[in-house]
Amino acid sequence: MKQKRKRKKEQGPKFKTLQIEETKYRTLYTEKFVNRKKWITPDEKKIYSFLPGTINKIFIKKGQTVRSGSKMLILEAMKMKNTLQVPTGGTIKNIHVEEGQKVAKGELLVELE
Repeated sequence: MKQKRKRKKEQGPKFKTLQIEETKYRTLYTEKFVNRKKWITPDEKKIYSFLPGTINKIFIKKGQTVRSGSKMLILEAMKMKNTLQVPTGGTIKNIHVEEGQKVAKGELLVELE
C-alpha cells in the first residue's frame, strides 16, 4: 500500500503587488520601503520650512487677514534670502517663529484659519 506524502509548501519569497499608474508589478518590498514614512496630503493651512535657516523678517501678525501671494516672511538659508508667500487666503491663526530664530527643515512656521 502506498503512503500519500504531504508536500510542504515551498518557502520562497512572498511577492507583493505594486501598482504604478495602470501597470501592476509583482515585486519584493525591502524593509526600508515597508517602514518608510507614509505620504499624507499636505494641509494648506499649515506652512512648514522647506529648508533649514534663520527667520530674517516677519511681515504678518496674528489675527491679520491675508490674501494668496502676500509676503509672509523671509527665510535666510545658505546666504540666500527666500521670501515665503501665503499659499491661500485666510486669517493668521498662529505664528510659531520669531525674527532671528533658527528653524529646521519641516518645522511649522505659520498656521492659517
